[in-house]
Amino acid sequence: MSKEFEVLASMRYPGRLIMIGMDSGAHELVVYAVTGRSSSSQARKIAHENSGLWIKPTDEEVLRQGQVDLLIYPAVLFHNGIIVSNGKQTSAIKESFSQKHNAAGLLAHSLREWEYEPDQPTYTPRVSGCVLPGKRAALSIIKRGRRGLSERSYFEVPLEKGRGKLIATYQGENLNPLPAFIGEPHDVSLQGETAEEVAEAVYTALQPPAGEADFRVAVAAVKAINLDANQYEIAVINRWEREEV
Repeated sequence: MSKEFEVLASMRYPGRLIMIGMDSGAHELVVYAVTGRSSSSQARKIAHENSGLWIKPTDEEVLRQGQVDLLIYPAVLFHNGIIVSNGKQTSAIKESFSQKHNAAGLLAHSLREWEYEPDQPTYTPRVSGCVLPGKRAALSIIKRGRRGLSERSYFEVPLEKGRGKLIATYQGENLNPLPAFIGEPHDVSLQGETAEEVAEAVYTALQPPAGEADFRVAVAAVKAINLDANQYEIAVINRWEREEV
């Protein structure tokens, strides 16, 4: 495994994760990855449609064993920029998309009425991100705090060639209940030249140690060719498709 994702490889179960940065050619880059422990979480894929990338079922009967409203959603949407999240808040961010906001301000405005997910006892955090024209980007997390109140954090992401930031729903330990992500987003190195290379590197970093359960569900990488014109190079890896081969 290449060393740029060592921090990710050390996270046994990150849940859902977002990376935002720039590749080695100075193109804006967004990565979204899904891992899941339950059968309903595993029964999903990332589907590329005209409007973006959607989390969809591979087995609707198995999926219904979980909380369907939290399992199916638009993961990445395009609107003269890139919006990404681990839930239906992706659409809310797109609806608020405006050049009047800085990146963190856009997330704060569009997510002001959103809470963490109601999946007791885990209370999965909502992680979101956006990339705007003019080399503006940000990440956010909404998680359960003391007395059940939502704690909201927003992070501006400096877009530098070959560098990025990573945020996840969970801290990385495979525990019950799962500990929410804490602190600021991790620094990552983004050295791949194509979206496919980046997606493969992330998928490999999420590979479990020998003999342990494989929690991988899907990985998508989006490389901006022309952000203003909504021109992107997109690569998607779905574990269920690879296992069918």
